[in-house]
Amino acid sequence: MAPSDPFASPVTDTPYGELPDWNLGDLYSAPDAPELTADLARALSDSVAFEERYKGKLGELATGEEAGKQLAEAVAAFEALEDLLGRIISYAGLLHAGDTSDPVRSKFYGDVQEKITAASSHLLFFQLELNRLEDEALEQAMAEPALGHYRPWLEDIRRDRPYELEDRVEQLFHEKSVTGRGAWNRLFDETMASLRFEIDGESLAIEPTLNFLQDPDGARRKAAAEALAATFKDNLRLFTHITNTLAKDKEISDRWRGFNDVAASRHLANRVEPEVVDALVAAVRDAYPRLSHRYYALKAKWFGRDHLDHWDRNAPLPDVPSRTIRFDEARSTVLGAYGLFSPDMANIARRFFDERWIDAGVRPGKAPGAFSHPTVPSAHPYVLLNYQGKVRDVMTLAHELGHGVHQVLAAPQGALMAPTPLTMAETASVFGEMLTFKSLLVETTDPTERKAMLAAKVEDMINTVVRQIAFYSFERAVHIRRAEGELTAEDICAEWMKVQAESLGPAIRLQPGYEVFWSYIPHFIHSPFYVYAYAFGDCLVNSLYAVYEDAAAGFQEKYLAMLKAGGSKHHRELLAPFGLDASDPDFWSRGLGVIDGLIGELEAMEKAPADG
Repeated sequence: MAPSDPFASPVTDTPYGELPDWNLGDLYSAPDAPELTADLARALSDSVAFEERYKGKLGELATGEEAGKQLAEAVAAFEALEDLLGRIISYAGLLHAGDTSDPVRSKFYGDVQEKITAASSHLLFFQLELNRLEDEALEQAMAEPALGHYRPWLEDIRRDRPYELEDRVEQLFHEKSVTGRGAWNRLFDETMASLRFEIDGESLAIEPTLNFLQDPDGARRKAAAEALAATFKDNLRLFTHITNTLAKDKEISDRWRGFNDVAASRHLANRVEPEVVDALVAAVRDAYPRLSHRYYALKAKWFGRDHLDHWDRNAPLPDVPSRTIRFDEARSTVLGAYGLFSPDMANIARRFFDERWIDAGVRPGKAPGAFSHPTVPSAHPYVLLNYQGKVRDVMTLAHELGHGVHQVLAAPQGALMAPTPLTMAETASVFGEMLTFKSLLVETTDPTERKAMLAAKVEDMINTVVRQIAFYSFERAVHIRRAEGELTAEDICAEWMKVQAESLGPAIRLQPGYEVFWSYIPHFIHSPFYVYAYAFGDCLVNSLYAVYEDAAAGFQEKYLAMLKAGGSKHHRELLAPFGLDASDPDFWSRGLGVIDGLIGELEAMEKAPADG
């Protein structure tokens, strides 16, 4: 299989064994490949032809004798174009993620973005015209099975109707996205990848520097936190400007579209009711004292202190031997956990390793963090990691493979209905983490190791639930204040410190320098208000896993069916087979109760020696 990325190769000289790089050849063999050049040309010509054939004619088609058949042909042609455009931009985006500091890749990515935007501008009319069709006419047309197949998508896009603008305004917004939001996103990514942090005379990129915050050596953790703060401060003016610009850009779009709340467009995109999100946020904030405040007070006690500095928040527990986990062991651990639950799920996950759908090594310029990119249904997902041999890296692998399995299973729904709203998109990933954690916990008999595992899981859950809701509160404050005028760096830092103090509690001391740590969170830039989806997914999975542990008959089949549905069903419909309902006020309390219970187990372990 020919490697598609001529710039990359596996990272072999690591303490974690050989780390794979991905083979993008299933998309295109190279940036200058003839098939890519041909597809770019076809994307534009076919989009123009589609516009010429259908623009201004859907109303007439919807009232004709063969309305269902003709509209179905149009939607199928549109779906094929979406798949083609998605394949091209996915390749360019993944290639760029491999090294965002490389000017050759950056130019390629920018050029492709412009060409895809130009082609897709000819398709904008389609959803707008579909949404102008009368409900009765569309309902009658969907009696034709070929069009009825697309009912979930058609009903979904009609939720956007109240917020859609006149065609030329929509086209202007679309075309200017390349020089607007897209350009600021790219500037942030390339800047973040190029930053260097000085620790003990060594210049490091952001991923290895963040990794030091989990180092057993407290002095090294402090040095990493101070290095992060120093570099972020040096670039704070730029990050403040990017944040102000994007928040204002969003305010303009929201105002034109008629959204009445800063997060309303995200709720609409997630197909989740605002009151459901409000209930989640309220439940988590009410739980701060019995979750994060309580846990960090317990952790400080383990360190023999009354308080922990912010750089110790994710420190490994004292007197617990740390070890490096090789990538092949991580692979076996995750696949083993998946296989115990469902051999089918494990077999899908195994393909990511066998067919080189994973890029795991840490390289200069590589995009930080981790993700699973679904690409398009005619291809397959790709997973990016920055693997550094810690238990959290194993859990990240389990998380991203959960996404990947979900994306593979949903792909048969097609380009229009495979994409899953963010709220449900985190379900499989968090469930994959839980499977892996439970599998490891069963095998752990040493009390000290068990305590360390439970503590690590609690910290992951706090980071997923408490921290992400704090992020959501921070974003709300920034966007609401930005509508009244530009914010200074000090304004943003103050909001950050306020929500962090509230969520982390009195046992965490936020030392000078922490006030700028908001500046590196990519979700604030790329996907405003994305973050609550993590809390949604974690609480949902806690409830879902409880159903599984109760040995509910046929759980695996129902679970896989939920993943296969992709974006074709609402969260209420997806959860009903499990007896769960996210609109139930008690739903979130039950999910948070799992975290509460794990903290209680840790507290009981503390008391056990004294009682004995």
